[in-house]
Amino acid sequence: MSGLDNGIISTALTTINDSFNVSPSWGTWSVTIYTLGVAISVPVIGKLSDRFGRRRLFIMEIALFGIGSLMVALSPNFVFLLIARFVQAIGGGGIFIIGSSHILSTLPKEKQGKALGMLGGMHGLSAVIGPNLGAVILSVTGSWHWMFLINIPIAIFLIIFGFVKIGESKPGSEKPLDFMGTILLSFGILAVMYGITRLDSSAFLESLMELDITLFLIAGIILFVFLIIHERRVEEQGGDPILAFSLLRKRRFQMTLVLGLLSGGFLAGIIFIPSYVQQVMQVPVEQAGYWLTPLALASGIGAGAGGFLTDKYGAARTVIISGFIGVFGFSLFPLLSDGFLSFLIASILAGTGLGILLGAPLNVLVGESAEKGEQGSALGTLSLIRQIGLTLFPVIYAGFITGSFSKIEPAIENDFDHSLNASEGNYGNLIDSINQIDNSQLQLDILNAVIEILKTGFATMFTTAASLSLLVIICGLYVKRMNKLEL
Repeated sequence: MSGLDNGIISTALTTINDSFNVSPSWGTWSVTIYTLGVAISVPVIGKLSDRFGRRRLFIMEIALFGIGSLMVALSPNFVFLLIARFVQAIGGGGIFIIGSSHILSTLPKEKQGKALGMLGGMHGLSAVIGPNLGAVILSVTGSWHWMFLINIPIAIFLIIFGFVKIGESKPGSEKPLDFMGTILLSFGILAVMYGITRLDSSAFLESLMELDITLFLIAGIILFVFLIIHERRVEEQGGDPILAFSLLRKRRFQMTLVLGLLSGGFLAGIIFIPSYVQQVMQVPVEQAGYWLTPLALASGIGAGAGGFLTDKYGAARTVIISGFIGVFGFSLFPLLSDGFLSFLIASILAGTGLGILLGAPLNVLVGESAEKGEQGSALGTLSLIRQIGLTLFPVIYAGFITGSFSKIEPAIENDFDHSLNASEGNYGNLIDSINQIDNSQLQLDILNAVIEILKTGFATMFTTAASLSLLVIICGLYVKRMNKLEL
């Protein structure tokens, strides 16, 4: 439910913007505010669940998410909707973290991988099927409000059965909560994430140099430096830091965070596949969902397989396996996917690699690094780093695609002596411009030329995603070597 939310709303962004009469740039804040809220909440909620008990925090998170969903559906204006989306994010951000930390703290080690794989499978599937599910709800109900109202009965069900079925974990430290650390962490996350969301995909390096963006990124980094200094002091004085300095010093945990960042880039590559299907393979929007179904199923199966492999062969080897599958999957997209069969093979491999990585191994690595009572906080930190990757890499990937759009107009003018409307990377305007050409043969030739140009942008994106998969392999080998040295 929480994982589906951003994917679902992306389908209805235009409809929501029109209903409140706001511009597309202002309207995207309904997604941005949710991303910021999740990023802020995951490490804080993870720590609170360690301190006060996971069932209590889980039920509170579900209740907040349900209340936020109702507020969104009943929003009288756009500002109220943004506030409601932030409430949703604070509720949704900790649900997955609490579930994962509950598994790590209650199940024996030999069963953790399978359970985490099942949980990760649901989370991975949600990111892939969210946009398609949103389209279904919108087409059946005709109203974007039902995308949020549907969460209410689910939340009520979860609250009731949370009380009945989930056992409460023992509260952790009774030491005072680290308020200063919480404030530094929250504002540091807010500054960095806000700066990243302001980056321009069409001019990435130029926007990185803009003062209003650079100031937020620098401020966030400075706040994180102060946070680390503060947490070290709190830990030395016997306090209970929001993020244990001793945990941050562990090489295994550091490598797990690097893998978390790479997994965000891994997932971002998957998110752009619907655009590839429509723009390069020329699959109509109404049929694109069917082409993505194998990928969604593969990610779910991969998550389950990742849990099995983690239990049997260990987290490090499972990470390496996911990297190899990801390299082959992403490399096949630009090389072979000219038809459904080759696309099917590439998407199954990419989805399987993603599912394996997002499922059990990273969470198990966190469990191996964190002391008892720190699992929630450590998992929250991992989730935050993944969220940063999931926010940063789409900007980079979109820059590759937008760059290919910028080459269309001059290429068509030189080769066909014809002008097209390819401004601002708007694919709809581009296709409308091509459809207005009277000569059917010229129309077909220009469309094929446009597809070839767009393919170069997507090829660069998939090559970058494959390179990230290669880095996943390297990190996995490093963790495996550390394990051998410890033995």
